[in-house]
Amino acid sequence: MLPFTQEQFLAVFVSYNRAIWPVQFGMYQLGGLAVALLFWKPKGADRVIAGILAAMWLWTGIAYHALFFSQINKAAYLFAALFVIQGGYLIYAGVYCGRIQFGVRSGSASWVGIALIAYAAIVYPLISIARGHPYPAMPVFGVTPCPVTIFTFGLLLLAAPPLSRWLLVIPFVWSLIGGSAAILLNVPQDWLLLASGFVAVPLIMFGNRRAT
Repeated sequence: MLPFTQEQFLAVFVSYNRAIWPVQFGMYQLGGLAVALLFWKPKGADRVIAGILAAMWLWTGIAYHALFFSQINKAAYLFAALFVIQGGYLIYAGVYCGRIQFGVRSGSASWVGIALIAYAAIVYPLISIARGHPYPAMPVFGVTPCPVTIFTFGLLLLAAPPLSRWLLVIPFVWSLIGGSAAILLNVPQDWLLLASGFVAVPLIMFGNRRAT
């Protein structure tokens, strides 16, 4: 059993979304920039994309998990630490070291990546609205953990192999935690989250093996 009800869970989104507005709008803009940079590749584009992902993980860890979700679930402090670690590693590997090269390529991994990006940014909120949970009682792209994780898997599927396995660990762990909770809380837009790790990680690891 979860230590909170569905009503309490949705109430956190209401208070969180109202408190941080208009950050949601800014994160959508950053997400759009990251997607645009996949096709338009100026110098430093890969570092910018990695930095955008890092910003989403850091913001979600600190603002959502530590400051808001912790009000109904003390495990949120652990979740916050995991998200901050992921954000920090994205900064190190992608921004500082420049080890992640993004781009649209041929192959199933790229198609799945594009589909996950579109789902996180467009389909996800539409399902929330269809289920009777419009804004602000909904997880919003770029500032809440489940859409951020799906979006991250999408972009990592578009990264050139080999990709560090450490970049996959925390997103995969959250896909299990967030996905299983979604089933218990009847949040159908997060059901894909549960499957996303099992789809994305093998595709990325297969690409790594082919590149070595």
